[in-house]
Amino acid sequence: MTNQRTMLTSLLLMLPLLASSQEDGEINSDISQEIAPEITPQETRENRDVLAPETNGEKEKLKARLPLNALRNFAEAFNRVSSAYVEEIDDRSLLENAIKGMLFQLDPHSVYLDKTALTNLEEKTTGNYGGLGIEVTLEDGFVKVIAPMDGTPAEKADIEAGDLIIQLDDKPVRGLSLTEAIDIMRGEPGSEITLLIIREGQSTPNEVVLMREIINVPSVTSRILDLGYGYLRIAQFQSGTGREALAEVTNLNKEKNLKGLVIDLRDNPGGILQSAVEVVDIFIDTGLIVYTEGRLADARLRFSATAGDSTNGIPIVLLVNQGTASASEIVAGALQDHRRAIIMGTTTFGKGSVQTVLPLNDEKAIKLTTARYFTPKGRSIQAAGIEPDIWVGQSIITPSNRQNLRPVEKNLPKHLDSDINGDSTDSQAHGIQESAIQDYQLNEALILLKGINILHSEVAES
Repeated sequence: MTNQRTMLTSLLLMLPLLASSQEDGEINSDISQEIAPEITPQETRENRDVLAPETNGEKEKLKARLPLNALRNFAEAFNRVSSAYVEEIDDRSLLENAIKGMLFQLDPHSVYLDKTALTNLEEKTTGNYGGLGIEVTLEDGFVKVIAPMDGTPAEKADIEAGDLIIQLDDKPVRGLSLTEAIDIMRGEPGSEITLLIIREGQSTPNEVVLMREIINVPSVTSRILDLGYGYLRIAQFQSGTGREALAEVTNLNKEKNLKGLVIDLRDNPGGILQSAVEVVDIFIDTGLIVYTEGRLADARLRFSATAGDSTNGIPIVLLVNQGTASASEIVAGALQDHRRAIIMGTTTFGKGSVQTVLPLNDEKAIKLTTARYFTPKGRSIQAAGIEPDIWVGQSIITPSNRQNLRPVEKNLPKHLDSDINGDSTDSQAHGIQESAIQDYQLNEALILLKGINILHSEVAES
């Protein structure tokens, strides 16, 4: 271990000398944007992040900005801690913790990935891993829930966006990094974990026991809401989400002659940037979709639509809420700016940054925030979110018993019979009520689409 410390000290002291030996005092950096097969790595599942695609731009040079004395101070501090701390410390762990500390002072999405964390990231690109299906970030030392994913243990346990996790089993969360907390939540399918959760509006924390499962959630599903009105649910943005969404929309339009579409991005934590671009491209035929701005040239990207609207301009309502984050906010912002969809729901999460995986030696890496993204009209939603065009909260609808007490003509004695069958009208009214009880926001979106089409038909007839 003494030899390791001596080598580390020598290396740290040599860095400024190496820098000064380069032309103009610069060090050639091999920083690159590591990507998964096909397009780019998917976000860390319990840490919803937009990850940027690799570009073929020139690798930029990073100037050495630390003076020799500063590096000497770090080397001296490292040696003193390593040799004088009351307990024996592994030098590699000490150095890794120094890197973690450096990134911890930045934003919540810049993290150090050791071999295990990097492997987890690669596994999650496929959407298959043992865990809870919960998207989280770090806030004030606690793990904050962004969104539970569809059909996962987190959703089944009624965990909600905004919940604060303060304890994992018997381990307090405060003091843990986000990666460490995620590692604890992951595990063998069938194993249990107990979360201590604080929910807004509740005075005492709740204990929730969850059983880990293989998380393999389809990213896109669809169904018919009513005759001529389709529903497209995108749970997350994986590498194939764009293709899946196009296939679902094509099938809906072919078989049911769509007159309107609801796109549901509620509790969608984000994912792959390119997939978000592909989804937007389904619904617009020209113009800018999103652009990113960063310090390096490779972080400055522009994505534009290709010709053709696969839905032929039918009305679209896009549902969002607080759990709509990152890549899903890119979709909402682009469709809103192009006036291609009416955004309905509540204000979104507000993550407007892009992360890049920068590989280090020994199968380790850092995930670093390298850019901000902007909507086509130049809006940054960082810490602000997308404001819906129509604000609709997820209300709980309780049917009124008074409705049954109100007299109507057909219930009066000796009333005249109707010339039409009223059963279908009663059935339709009952169906609307049931829909509102199950999902109020979705029901409001469907009503809005029907209203738009009625207005369009009246205008066409006049």
